[in-house]
Amino acid sequence: MQFIILKPAQKYMDSTNENIRVRLKKAIAKLPTGDVKKMQGFSKDYRLRVGDLRVLFTMEDEVITIREILPRGQVYKRIREECIYDAAGNL
Repeated sequence: MQFIILKPAQKYMDSTNENIRVRLKKAIAKLPTGDVKKMQGFSKDYRLRVGDLRVLFTMEDEVITIREILPRGQVYKRIREECIYDAAGNL
């Protein structure tokens, strides 16, 4: 399995303390297992729960793309904003 970590996710990992970074790396390395749920309304998007953090990722064939890592409340707020933005046709 190949992992691609996008810039926003890497930036969050770089800004956290060592303990959280280690927990995130271990959880990501175990993907697609763990506390993973498919995102409703999205065809290839999933979330991984690591404590109070959520790791948003897509899975296509043998490639997992880590899109974002954010605290629980912020990540769902951002998804909602993206859905409204996309529904308005403004990309």
